[in-house]
Amino acid sequence: MHHDAILASSARQLLQQLVTAYPSTKMVIVSLHTFTLLAASSLVDTPKQIQLLLQYLKNDPRKAVKRLAIQDLKLLANKTPHTWSRENIQALCECALQTPYDSLKLGMLSVLGTLSGTIAVKHYFSIASGNVGSSPRSSDLVKLAQECCYHNNRGIAAHGVRVLTNITVSCQEKDLLALEQDAVFGLESLLVLCSQDDSPGAQATLKIALNCMVKLAKGRPHLSQSVVETLLTQLHSAQDAARILMCHCLAAIAMQLPVLGDGMLGDLVELYKVIGRSATDKQQELLVSLATVIFVASQKALSAEVKAVIKQQLESVSNGWTVYRIARQASRMAASTPLNPLSFQCEFVKLRIDLLQAFCQLICTCNSLKTSPPPAIATTIAMTLGNDLQRCGRISNQACLNFIFSAMKLSMEEFRSLASRYGDLYQASFDADSATLRNVELFQEYGSTGAAHADSEYERRMMSVYNHVLEEHTACLCNAIISLLKVPLSFQRYFFQKLQSTSIKLALSPSPRNPAEPIAVQNNQQLALKVEGVVQHGSKPGLFRRIQSVCLNVSSTLQSKSGQDYKIPIDNMTNEMEQRVEPHNDYFSTQFLLNFAILGTHNITVESSVRDANGIVWKTGPRTTIFVKSLEDPYSQQIRLQQQQAQQPLQQQQQRNAYTRF
Repeated sequence: MHHDAILASSARQLLQQLVTAYPSTKMVIVSLHTFTLLAASSLVDTPKQIQLLLQYLKNDPRKAVKRLAIQDLKLLANKTPHTWSRENIQALCECALQTPYDSLKLGMLSVLGTLSGTIAVKHYFSIASGNVGSSPRSSDLVKLAQECCYHNNRGIAAHGVRVLTNITVSCQEKDLLALEQDAVFGLESLLVLCSQDDSPGAQATLKIALNCMVKLAKGRPHLSQSVVETLLTQLHSAQDAARILMCHCLAAIAMQLPVLGDGMLGDLVELYKVIGRSATDKQQELLVSLATVIFVASQKALSAEVKAVIKQQLESVSNGWTVYRIARQASRMAASTPLNPLSFQCEFVKLRIDLLQAFCQLICTCNSLKTSPPPAIATTIAMTLGNDLQRCGRISNQACLNFIFSAMKLSMEEFRSLASRYGDLYQASFDADSATLRNVELFQEYGSTGAAHADSEYERRMMSVYNHVLEEHTACLCNAIISLLKVPLSFQRYFFQKLQSTSIKLALSPSPRNPAEPIAVQNNQQLALKVEGVVQHGSKPGLFRRIQSVCLNVSSTLQSKSGQDYKIPIDNMTNEMEQRVEPHNDYFSTQFLLNFAILGTHNITVESSVRDANGIVWKTGPRTTIFVKSLEDPYSQQIRLQQQQAQQPLQQQQQRNAYTRF
């Protein structure tokens, strides 16, 4: 029904007639909920349904109907927040302000909390037609949230703070200092209240408050320091269940704002020294959560003091499962920072997944050969199966054979692609140790071997010489694949620890103030692009290999063309240059002269790679992009305009002559 708008509208009209004729509680509840589901599924009459639910919420005295209206309003707020008008939110605020029942107020605040985190809150504070835009401080929504922030009901207080937080983050105005303070004070009071209570209700409320803290720290960075200090202060006196949730909040803030990490470490390490004296599940969980925050806050390598504190706790009070979880978090979180992304680890795991899928596809293709017998054995199979059609094996199975040929060719291409991707991963791993590189080479050989087997089998079938070797060959191939898959996956040291760290930072000049803005250049001139770079090292530079020279590749592509097409030499249409420079004291610099004869916007890409002492090229990056807009020079533009003006009288005369002949 919901796929047909006309049928959905007809059903709505029929239900409205039934509600008017039979206004009993059960009938109203069933009809209203059906209205809501129909509107949410068909996306037809959704604004009308919101108005209808608000009407029943305001005017119907039955609590059951009001609860159903709130429940359906929450559903529509989650699914279609863009359909809520300013009048709808205002009506809901007025109902919440007037109701004397906490249960109904809690439900309405929950709906408003959902809406305040969407585009609907911007609609609410937008400029109304003919009126001046309303200030957030004077609206009923803010008034309701401020009244509920310190309510004796924890749920109402949590949703009130949630609404205030969302308004503070969404409405980017200058005069929101009062709202910011109300949001921070409300969050602090909830944190103090709920952190001392380990009941499920208090923990649910605490989760709402902590989520608001993360959102507030991200949306209003100048408030992040006070939020972090409040969390660290309360962390010492809170219950263990609350401490775990607060640690998750601190880790989320440190991931968004790494600059705050160093300020957390001192308090976190001191707290880590005194917890974990008992072997309860909460204490063990708290050890893992605190260790995770420490790893995230460290950003770089852990200091010797921090390592000693963590090691002491692991040896004294941690069980085996806790030790494993902390080690897993160390491998995930300590390496995953803005300065050190998990690019190698992610690509290595992706390649392993694709390799297993390729082997699986190859085995399935080999097994499919058994269902498509060659003509030499078609008679024997027909007698065995009792199917005379199998005697015409070449004809009846031709379509199946074509499919198997395609599958074999596809497997061959997949393995070749995997071998190439493993080769790219090898070239990108300049800082890897020799064992890790050898492991990547072995996987590259796996891909090449799989491609060779698939290619060999494909050619055997195409040459029609498989009458005697088909079964033996496919069995041998499957056994080889299974033997390879039985070898356990080896994670080398580079997957967990980076002993050598090398990175390159590039600076291009000229460069625009805004990265999205292009650099203007005339089409009859050349752009002198200066590329400067700095080689950055970790604590052990040159442990495995050193940079002998840096290779810089500059290329340009035409993004959009403007103006007329002119006859331009092919050499001036593209830019593809490469230079090799040797760093001096880890600094290098060079220049490129680029032509942009074609009018339009060009995309310039500068990519760096390095060459070691053995002459091996490593694709270390980075890759930088800028935009250039080629403009017509004034002299050429003036000549072109003069030519156009000179041609206009001639064209007009030709048109008059044509009209005269007609």
